[in-house]
Amino acid sequence: RGDLANWMIPGKMVKGMGGAMDLVGSAGTTVVVTMEHTARGAHKILPECTLPLTGTRVVDKIITEKCVFNVDKDAGLVLVEIAEGETVDSIKEATSASFEVSNDLKPLQQIKV
Repeated sequence: RGDLANWMIPGKMVKGMGGAMDLVGSAGTTVVVTMEHTARGAHKILPECTLPLTGTRVVDKIITEKCVFNVDKDAGLVLVEIAEGETVDSIKEATSASFEVSNDLKPLQQIKV
């Protein structure tokens, strides 16, 4: 759905306020989340957020070392790029949330600078 959970663990001390809520709350902002696909074997891309929400339906794209998902606010996740050595089945095994596979699935791209 594009919900973004706060990175902070409830009850833990955090220095500073951060600015995530300001960023995701700004009109016209594109939110791209870059992260590890899993953490210590646990899935990080979930059907529903389990931590306090920073924003609902705000994420537009998720980029991990395994793949890239576009986030459609109505349809959910769409797998659009996949890393070398990964398969759709390996992405399904590492992802708790359901997703569709793009008809135009591409290899994971690198930005040319």
